[in-house]
Amino acid sequence: MSQINKEMNYTLTNFNKVRIVMVNTTEPGNIGAAARAMKNMMLSQLYLVSPSNFPSAVATARASGADDVLSNTKVCLNLEEALIGVNLVIGASARQRNIKWRQLDVIDTCSEIQSTLVSSDEDVAVVFGTENSGLTNEELDLCSILMTIPGNPKYFSLNVASAIQVFAYQNFVSSIDGKFDNSPKDLANFDDLNSFYKHLEQVLEHIDYFDSKKPKSLLMRRLRRLFGKSVPEKEEIAILRGILNKINPYS
Repeated sequence: MSQINKEMNYTLTNFNKVRIVMVNTTEPGNIGAAARAMKNMMLSQLYLVSPSNFPSAVATARASGADDVLSNTKVCLNLEEALIGVNLVIGASARQRNIKWRQLDVIDTCSEIQSTLVSSDEDVAVVFGTENSGLTNEELDLCSILMTIPGNPKYFSLNVASAIQVFAYQNFVSSIDGKFDNSPKDLANFDDLNSFYKHLEQVLEHIDYFDSKKPKSLLMRRLRRLFGKSVPEKEEIAILRGILNKINPYS
């Protein structure tokens, strides 16, 4: 199974410059779930605007160990207070609005965030509204961009904590230059493969696999193509030859 390269190119500074703002959250469990989602994706700046119930044991339980995010959460009286010191304000909305704010999907939004962080030393805020109705138009007036998360047009009811998870993930992958290491360790060379094919042919002859309906030359050509497409490693060829040896064609 492929593993992500440990030498990712990212800086903690970029993650620390992105703050999540939750406005008038009514369910403390959503706050805890948001904190958990954030910590998984290296975000730590959580701002709450007039939450109905915080601090809360329910929030702590749902955070599942992201207690540091909760303990450092800043509670504000209004949205303007939560946006002090911010360079770019993004409002999350599940629905289109009649007033035409600049609208981007979550992928393009995260690209915009990275561009802003490169050119500015100030924070970016991503604002999420209430569970029932989202952000008001007045709250969106404070935002430069309206971010949408594409989904099923016939049923789109994304929980606020889930929406934060989607954004946090996309922000994470937009912030790093990490690649999966799919490079083979030690490829089998021509001699390895050629010896294997000869060994395989001997075993197939031993078990009387070849017949008039299965010409040996055609079958071996197909088998060479089959194994060639898989680009086997030396260790894998050694395993296959070990299996062939168990058949013991020379007994």
